[in-house]
Amino acid sequence: MRPPRLHGRSLVNVIAELEHRLTGSCQAPRLDLDLAEHIPDAATYVLVLFDGLGAHQLNHEQAGDLAAANVATIDAPFPSTTTVSLSSIATGMTASQHGIIGYLMNLPDHGVVNMLKWTTPGGVPIEADTSQLLPTPNLWERLKAAGIEPICVQPGNFERTPLTRALYRGARYESVWNDADIVDATAQLASEPGRLIFTYVPHVDVAAHVGGQKSDDYGRAVRTANSIWQTIANRLPEHAVMIGTADHGHLDYAEDHKLELPTEGLTIFGEPRAVYVKGVSEESPGIPSSLAPFPATWIPKDQLRAWLGNGPPHPELERRLPDGVLLPDPGYLLLTSYMDNRLIGMHGGLEPGELEIPLLVARPTGRP
Repeated sequence: MRPPRLHGRSLVNVIAELEHRLTGSCQAPRLDLDLAEHIPDAATYVLVLFDGLGAHQLNHEQAGDLAAANVATIDAPFPSTTTVSLSSIATGMTASQHGIIGYLMNLPDHGVVNMLKWTTPGGVPIEADTSQLLPTPNLWERLKAAGIEPICVQPGNFERTPLTRALYRGARYESVWNDADIVDATAQLASEPGRLIFTYVPHVDVAAHVGGQKSDDYGRAVRTANSIWQTIANRLPEHAVMIGTADHGHLDYAEDHKLELPTEGLTIFGEPRAVYVKGVSEESPGIPSSLAPFPATWIPKDQLRAWLGNGPPHPELERRLPDGVLLPDPGYLLLTSYMDNRLIGMHGGLEPGELEIPLLVARPTGRP
């Protein structure tokens, strides 16, 4: 178990590298030189994010083109989950700076919130102006100010959601409705120089959560992701370079290793693989006695702060932090009654299968 390498070998450093190439400045450390040298200079960059496709999943028989394009293994942020990673992309900042620290967050004005859906854990919609959730200016606004056009190629049914309003403020939103749309929109938009195109591909994450990595649906999802990547790569114009990565990896979990936590007197949020706990007694600041028997490691708040990254912290960070994090042992999920116990695949923690993600590079055919 190790924290993410946020000083040059992580997702946020990829964003910093691309922003610096396009504008001359960035908000986080750039990629380490041995990684950056794999990325050619370009007038337009295409960044494709394959939700849930960790580096250790590229050995799947359907992932041949993806594996061939992989130049390095980098890290997702902590927790290794979609909301944190997408917020790091949208801002070019670490979690401590942008303030989104999990899938379920304890927001002082709202209580525990499902950050993907903007509902209570019970599914009740929460009314909030999410457009101002992330710091200003975000990545898209900084790019526009520098004369670069940011375009996000995203599922059409996400366009008006609270999370989309939070993540893509300032960017052009290009709705797509099927796999052919994803390819066509990305390739056509890359035809103009002076752009950063961010394309989101959801298939692998959905299949891994529901059926696990041994399922037929998962194999089909990997095949689709592989086809999307290679088809776009074959259509790249001479001035464009495509980078691929993921927001996190995935691991499968057995039913008898899914354990339910007691919640009396505590506020539980975060992820089943990175359980945030609030309500710890000041007189006894360690792990609550009710949680001590579970197969997990207690991480105090001060250590969590370091894992979330450096830089000026978000003004609400301290109020959003838990008293500590319960990190389940390998192979275990720790859930509450309002977490989905039906899922086979999960992520969020620091196991290599969750944390380590690929760095893929494709350049136009014939370009050195």
